[in-house]
Amino acid sequence: MAEVMHFGGDNFQAEVIGSDVPVLVDFWAPWCGPCKMIGPIVEELAGEYDGKAKIGKINVDDNQEIAGQFGIRGIPTVMIFKGGEVAASFVGLRSKADLAAALDELV
Repeated sequence: MAEVMHFGGDNFQAEVIGSDVPVLVDFWAPWCGPCKMIGPIVEELAGEYDGKAKIGKINVDDNQEIAGQFGIRGIPTVMIFKGGEVAASFVGLRSKADLAAALDELV
């Protein structure tokens, strides 16, 4: 089973913007209750989309510059990148089905 990737300033450009497959990025923080609830969904998606898409998280407290670059105002925010651009964006807790449907359109 694929592991959830961890993105930050050191790898965001290469792993997300430069990726040749779609990338789901969960913008989260450890103090955020709904973020803890979406965590297991993100982990399940990582296993299900292994080889088809990258699934990862970025801590907004530790990566404020990246969060600001993408206008993150509320968390959790899930963005799906394709070809270096934001192809889908969800603010707040979403179901696994919602996120999977968005990924399915892009893989």
